[in-house]
Amino acid sequence: MSSQPENTYIGYEYKEIQVAARDLSLCRDAYENFGWLPEDPRPADPGRGTVTLHLKRSRKVINKMELTRLQRNFESCMEEIHQMERAPGQTATVWALGTALLGTAFMAGSVFAVTGEPPRYLAMILLAVPGFAGWLLALPVYRRVFRRQRRKLQPFIDAKYNEIDQLCEKGHSLL
Repeated sequence: MSSQPENTYIGYEYKEIQVAARDLSLCRDAYENFGWLPEDPRPADPGRGTVTLHLKRSRKVINKMELTRLQRNFESCMEEIHQMERAPGQTATVWALGTALLGTAFMAGSVFAVTGEPPRYLAMILLAVPGFAGWLLALPVYRRVFRRQRRKLQPFIDAKYNEIDQLCEKGHSLL
């Protein structure tokens, strides 16, 4: 005797989210642990590297409030990770621009020294050397600060991924 599946109505709620293409697998897996069923992602903005993830979840899911709370914590953790990943580049940019700006200030002093009456060639040379050094050191300063900041933040990023894992585990146990 073949058993036929029951044709019962299932009401769904729907959600669309924009995620970075590199986070697509993580988000798909995580949202499944909160009761969402992912559909095929659609590219949203190829220039920004994001995709639109379409999700649906049964309206009658058990523990919906707790799953929603865990989901919001997950989304908050993801945002914190993105902020921490951007921070080294921002800090390094500020340091590199500061170095280049300091070099420019020395170079301006050098120009004023040579264009004054009478021209002060020794002052021009003494100011031009740190001016060029400031310009040339901007990129190495950027790289060094970026690496240092990245190393400093990596344990915090890893801790956030561990927190995400725990949230997903709790969500899965509620389903």
